[in-house]
Amino acid sequence: MTEFEVQGMSCQHCVAAVTRAIQEIDTQAQVRVDLERGRVAVESAQSNDALKEAIDEAGYTVVGVASA
Repeated sequence: MTEFEVQGMSCQHCVAAVTRAIQEIDTQAQVRVDLERGRVAVESAQSNDALKEAIDEAGYTVVGVASA
């Protein structure tokens, strides 16, 4: 499980966009978005770099990463 600190998310559209971006590179990924905290928790076989790039390409900014 990796938790990304993401800036720019403010609504359910953002949740859907981030979730879709991650699941486009890993259809089996488990994604949980916490809008209040600006966190995206991801369980995925993809590398953290690939996940960060997917979030960035969706239009959001990853400012921190923590592995659990």
